[in-house]
Amino acid sequence: MKAKKIRCPYCGSPAFLHDASFVYHDKSNGGQLYVCSRFPVCDSYVGVHPGTTLPKGTLADKSLRRKRIRTHKIFDQIWMNGILSKPDAYRWMADKFCLKLKDAHIGNFSEYMCDQLILEAARVLKNNHVPLPLAV
Repeated sequence: MKAKKIRCPYCGSPAFLHDASFVYHDKSNGGQLYVCSRFPVCDSYVGVHPGTTLPKGTLADKSLRRKRIRTHKIFDQIWMNGILSKPDAYRWMADKFCLKLKDAHIGNFSEYMCDQLILEAARVLKNNHVPLPLAV
């Protein structure tokens, strides 16, 4: 597969496909990342689906990466606790935010959208008597 042409949403520079060790010098999982060409000055990157050159979402800086991880920890509890199946949880997300199912991915979300999903997912968990995960 050919690498995609991606631009950094923060500085406008091109992003290039690298082995994850380019960013994670001592703890690479062997995967790949699209990394802003101004890295590390511009700390923007995104993982790639294994065996492909398809990004898992949009490039994100440290703050957004942390927010997306936190969002997944809360959202995933909906399907992990059997409130909805995983496909149904993603359909719920798409419906809640008026998104096409193909666009209902936390890896594409801004900090604002992550905050909104955290609020909605927390409401679902509370209504189903499921505690929020620790360290959120």
